[in-house]
Amino acid sequence: MRRFGRTLVTAALTVTVTAGTAGWASGDSQQAVTGPPPGTAAWRADAASGRPLPDPASASPYDVARFFAGLDDRGRRELVHSHPLVVGNLDGAPVALRYEANRLAVLATGEARYASLASPHRQVLAFDPRGRGQVAEVFGDLEGASHVSVIVPGSDSDATTYDAKRAPHTGPAGMARSLRAAAGEDIAVVAWAGYTTPVGVGLDAAAGRLAAAGADRLARLTAGLDAIGAPDPVLFCHSYGSVVGGLAARRTDATDLVVFGSPGMRADTAADLHTRARVWAARGPSDWIADVPNVRFAGIGHGTDPASAAFGARPVPAADVQGHTGYLVPGTRSLAAFAAIAKGEVR
Repeated sequence: MRRFGRTLVTAALTVTVTAGTAGWASGDSQQAVTGPPPGTAAWRADAASGRPLPDPASASPYDVARFFAGLDDRGRRELVHSHPLVVGNLDGAPVALRYEANRLAVLATGEARYASLASPHRQVLAFDPRGRGQVAEVFGDLEGASHVSVIVPGSDSDATTYDAKRAPHTGPAGMARSLRAAAGEDIAVVAWAGYTTPVGVGLDAAAGRLAAAGADRLARLTAGLDAIGAPDPVLFCHSYGSVVGGLAARRTDATDLVVFGSPGMRADTAADLHTRARVWAARGPSDWIADVPNVRFAGIGHGTDPASAAFGARPVPAADVQGHTGYLVPGTRSLAAFAAIAKGEVR
């Protein structure tokens, strides 16, 4: 009864705070970027060798892969140069073409904040300048790797902050680099800032609207990996990214779903995710996420703490993790466990 009463009080307080801060929250509310990439209208009006191009809004990644397999090298490159924003964001297209297309798309923006993404050594798998921008980058050989992992970050991750200076081993790129260094060169890691994230800790972070839109994009990303023959991925979801991972879980072919610093996954138990993936959870002793109420009420809150015994996830050791972003710091037990999961060494 005491726990039930505390839950009701917490929910009531949440609704009160929500109502009382509605004006402030609306100013920070983010509009999710959805739908096909910029340039789709011109793409739909074009053709290749007399064949219509696959519609980015309706063609599956498998349809896209089959289409590109039927083109010769010249036909592929013509599309890259004519429609870089579409090819660069087209799940199922050959990754080398996407890297080239996104380099051209970044250069075409002419914006200094994106300039480093156009460097020849960068492997940018997706780039969308709409809104705050979205970007995904590959570390390693995506087509030749024995194992693939995807980093799904939380709030404040976007194309404008992707290359910003931050603490080492944090942010989508920093976490991806750290995981690959720990796991070895036989794995590829995708740093996926590929959805509209909340800004700060406001109502967007407490609700599931942006996570639902992100889950659609994450599910399509994993289908795209499958369409090009990449290994089934391991999803590493940090903070609000774990809400995205929870909503996408049943629609991905991930072997493992690892959440850390999670406010909840919009599920009461791991079984409620309806996924064949093994579900893992980590939370460090000084992570402020522990102070977030694990309730769902009137659309606010994300449910049971995935690191609790009641949720039923496999535990990841995290006693030496510092703060909310220290899970992939070299030398931590959590990073060692993540690397083992990424390499498929834990059954």
